[in-house]
Amino acid sequence: MTQRIIELNEGFWNIRGSFKIGGLIDVGTQASLVRLQSGHFVLLDTCALDRKTIDKINALTDNGRLLQAIINLHPFHTLHVNDAHKLFPNAKLYGTARHHQKLDGLPWESQLTESSELHQMFADDLDFSVPSGVEFISDNENVHFASVLAWHPNSRTIHVDDTLMYIRFPLPLRIIGHRDTVRFHPTLSKVLLPQTGAAESFAEWATGLATQWADAENLCAAHVTSLLGSNNRGAPIAERILSALDGVRSTLASHENGLS
Repeated sequence: MTQRIIELNEGFWNIRGSFKIGGLIDVGTQASLVRLQSGHFVLLDTCALDRKTIDKINALTDNGRLLQAIINLHPFHTLHVNDAHKLFPNAKLYGTARHHQKLDGLPWESQLTESSELHQMFADDLDFSVPSGVEFISDNENVHFASVLAWHPNSRTIHVDDTLMYIRFPLPLRIIGHRDTVRFHPTLSKVLLPQTGAAESFAEWATGLATQWADAENLCAAHVTSLLGSNNRGAPIAERILSALDGVRSTLASHENGLS
């Protein structure tokens, strides 16, 4: 397994891991280590960690003693949670309702990742956002649209799984004009709630995200790669989120029309 740690400013480390579909196509995955103002750390999400990455985390966190919490943000990202807990057993373990259900043998804290209660606990360092107008945990095990998005103002970084995707095309395609892009996950149409106003609620949420997190310079997305301010040759991330919203306007309109 090849692994890369991207060290951003102000105490944010994005860990790029490997995740292969069918054992062949590596779409990548991620976790992020964040230093809190208290001097403690939290780990956002889990992925398989190689020895070099474990040693790096241990060096930063006094062999895990300063790792306050592991916060799992995507209800369908469960594969490496148990391994992370074994590596850092003293860190408080937080997850979504689905984490509690699927991994009920782990010592979960009572506050769910999608709850305002948890969000308030870390409000001095992180802001969290849950998409509106959509089913957070789909009944379809293959639909992974919704996750809890995390914003770290000090490093101007958004950490997101699946909900927002950053697509960077291979060099031959970039040469002929295909520009990198931020998009919403293609399963949006499958998770919009079957009620009037759901599409409007989602659009308002996405617009609010771009407004509230307008200072974002880095977008750490779960699969493929991250968009960093240091190599962003296009529009600011807030503008890219609004463009992603424009890209799903027809999906939102079709959903509303189907309910009328």
